[in-house]
Amino acid sequence: MFKKVLVSTDGSAFSNKAVATAARLAQSLGAKLLLLHVRSPLETPHHVEGGALSNLGKKAVMLEIEDEERKLLDAALEIAAADGMKAETAFIAGYSPYEAIIRIAREQHCDLIVMASHGRGGISGFLLGSETQKVLTHTTIPVLIVR
Repeated sequence: MFKKVLVSTDGSAFSNKAVATAARLAQSLGAKLLLLHVRSPLETPHHVEGGALSNLGKKAVMLEIEDEERKLLDAALEIAAADGMKAETAFIAGYSPYEAIIRIAREQHCDLIVMASHGRGGISGFLLGSETQKVLTHTTIPVLIVR
């Protein structure tokens, strides 16, 4: 049925649950698993002259960010491994996480996307928006939402 499953993760408890679910599903189907983390470039600390980060240097700041991303994906790999699944990882910086998720899913020929739902409803869900909701409404690839 599904041959390659993409699961997006942000390191939260919600997305860790989605990683575990995706790993179990992929394992049971004999499918490959791709762990994806998308970070907005807007989340990158700004290197401002005279600011606290200016003493570190831009290269040091970027190395710190890369280390943080590696730790996040390593944690997701451990979750998948606990369910007997060896996974691939991917990291991308994109202004629009939902577009990046859909693009990578297409490029990597994934036939299922697994995402967490943070369970926000009402006004907060409407105002904050939901990357999961955006993926659902902008892709033709099946999406499994984990709550």
